[in-house]
Amino acid sequence: MSELLRDAWYFAAASAELKPGQQFRRFILGEPVMLARGRDGRAFALRDVCPHRAAPLSAGRQVETDGAVTIECPYHGWRYGPDGACKFIPSLIEGQPYEAGRIRTRAYQTHEAHGLVFVYVSADPRFEGAPPAPPVLDAPETAPNIVTTRIFASDMDNAVVGLIDPAHVPYVHSQWWWRPPSAGRKLKEKRFEPRELGWAMARHAPAANSLAYRWLFGSDVTTEIVFKLPGYRWEVVESGAKRLYTLTCLTPEHEGSTRITQVTYWKNAWIMDALKPWLVPAARDFLDQDGRMVDLQNEGLKYTPSMLWIDDIDVQAKWYLTLKREWTKAKAESRAFVNPIQPTTLKWMS
Repeated sequence: MSELLRDAWYFAAASAELKPGQQFRRFILGEPVMLARGRDGRAFALRDVCPHRAAPLSAGRQVETDGAVTIECPYHGWRYGPDGACKFIPSLIEGQPYEAGRIRTRAYQTHEAHGLVFVYVSADPRFEGAPPAPPVLDAPETAPNIVTTRIFASDMDNAVVGLIDPAHVPYVHSQWWWRPPSAGRKLKEKRFEPRELGWAMARHAPAANSLAYRWLFGSDVTTEIVFKLPGYRWEVVESGAKRLYTLTCLTPEHEGSTRITQVTYWKNAWIMDALKPWLVPAARDFLDQDGRMVDLQNEGLKYTPSMLWIDDIDVQAKWYLTLKREWTKAKAESRAFVNPIQPTTLKWMS
């Protein structure tokens, strides 16, 4: 299950995290990545290893070289531009046979939208061509209202399967304000349809035991839930002019570590504006509940490598693996991705 997808755009950081003139390290697909924003406001990303003596570039500082932004390595002062090319080696003297520009660290193409920064990870470390279009997420272009991040001790696949599992909600997230045990189990019958690189639970009225939506938006409310490779899930809740958009981004750090970032936007929802001081810790607690369940699951996975999946409740997990196989096959055959998911209705109790 654990093959990580490359030639894909991954969430890297919230725009607000990247301050002009600063940089920091993140791990994406097992690689150290330096995320930076120049004083010109442009975000960029480099492999966070100096080719000279392997010092992290993120530990250095930003300086101008010939009027352009560069990162100065803290060890020997070598400077690298946003394109990954070395621009200056201070220890060289005239006549020494080294051309700084021939030395490079890997540069990752970046895309910034919705108040978020995405990084394209190619299977070819030397890739310099045009990447595919960045992910279309239906998110607002405004800065998010809430950003919450947790790192789960889980590989990417188990993190995704946990994210798209609809049956765990009344057991793991049984807060009085969300779906308390007293709300009981209800029959869910949902229509699903294929979408680009994924699928959607078609727009519908929330279940009668989803109390929070009705309290915040009233009775005339609908929701749509979408999943997209390599690891994006979003839900759009609407009632008239009111709109709530919650995006969850999964970024594999290492084989057994996945960064989960939940990004929330809302519009024309004065109740949520008023409740924001309370919603921030609630969002953190929501992710923490999932994290604690991952830790419990890891205890069992020490003794068994497999899990039992049943229809209809685990069909989405099966779809995810089917999409991954198609992704890999399409890349190997140098052809377009063909979504194998067909429209269907799934039923379960939750």
